[in-house]
Order: sequence, then C-alpha cells, then structure tokens
Amino acid sequence: MRDVLVGTGDRGTDRGLSPVVGKVMETSVVLLYLGLLTTTLYAGIVPDYRAATGDEVADRTLSATAQRVEAAVPPNASHVAVRRTVDLPRTIRGDPYEIRTEGNRLVLVHPDHRVTSEAVLALPEHVTSVEGNWSSSTPAVLVVAQDPDSDGVIVRLEGGER
Repeated sequence: MRDVLVGTGDRGTDRGLSPVVGKVMETSVVLLYLGLLTTTLYAGIVPDYRAATGDEVADRTLSATAQRVEAAVPPNASHVAVRRTVDLPRTIRGDPYEIRTEGNRLVLVHPDHRVTSEAVLALPEHVTSVEGNWSSSTPAVLVVAQDPDSDGVIVRLEGGER
C-alpha cells in the first residue's frame, strides 16, 4: 500500500494563500475607490462649492453694509455728525478682505478673485462724497459729517481700534 499525504505539495500551499490574496485584492479595490472619490471631491466639487459659498457671503455682507451706510445718512440734514460701528465678518472663505469706495459704489475686494461683490449706494443728493475703506481685520466705523466746502455731507469708511 502506498502512503498518500493529503495537503502537501504545491496544491496545499496555493490553497493556504487564496484567502490572503482575496483580502488583499478586496482592500486594494476599496482603497482605489476611496482615492478616486477623495480626488474627485477635493479637486473639483469642494473648491467650486467653497467659491460659490464665499461669493454668496460676500454678496450678503456687502448688501447689509450698503443698507447700514444708506440708513446712516439723514434725508434732509446738512449739519449732521453720525458715527456708527458696522459689524463685518472677520473672514470670507478663510481670508480677510476689504470694502472700498469707488464713487457711490462699495466694492468688496478678496484675495480669491472668484469671491467678489459690488453695491451701488442710494444716497440723498446732499451727500457730496463717499470715501475710505474698511479692512475686515479692524473694526469698521461709519462717519457721516458736514462737508467743510459745501452745505452737504461726507460719508467716510474708517477703521477703528480693537
């Protein structure tokens, strides 16, 4: 009679590695899927969403700021002195920004060119000029004062003390 050893030789060794190779393959497929998903989200969808959200926050910030400026100017007064603080978000999309005047417009300037906003001020005729700028890193102060050269008023955006 011949002795036959079961589970030895090449076949026995191959069967022992099959579960390990299968698990490695499953893990590789899952890691590949997660890598592709992460790359897709962080390279395309998430930055676009952040830019759109930042643009929306910029629009809201500038709209609220324009309303505060317009409300601070009395409709028929020429001898007036108004000084108010204006609350601004410290950052938009994680970066500080500026609000500048350009004629009768307020312009939000942000390091990311995709985050922009502009608002035209509806001010009474006796407002002779709008000047100054605000930085989000310092307190924003709105000053409405008598124009020394005329009977009108000047609107100034000034930075305050923290």
